[in-house]
Amino acid sequence: MIKINFIQPNGDNRQVDGQVGHSVMEVAVANSVPGIDADCGGACACGTCHVYVDDAWLSKMGERTAMEVSMLEFAEGVETRSRLACQIKLEATLDGLTVYLPRSQH
Repeated sequence: MIKINFIQPNGDNRQVDGQVGHSVMEVAVANSVPGIDADCGGACACGTCHVYVDDAWLSKMGERTAMEVSMLEFAEGVETRSRLACQIKLEATLDGLTVYLPRSQH
């Protein structure tokens, strides 16, 4: 199992377990993590699973796809560490991943 830390805007940390191959969004939805609506079900078509990846983990992330960049244009508060959780696939190297939920999604 891969551990993921979801940090809420108020600083609360919710650590959940996910399986290799699942997306961060799928794990969040399965564990009812507040702030991850995933309206499109992971099709990279809505931006409601916007997260900020902790700086320590950015180098372990793959590059954003053109579609992800396009969807992030519609999200609030986008910055260099912004990602869509549906586009982050879990692998062993991401065990302990920390992401922050934007205040705008609460």
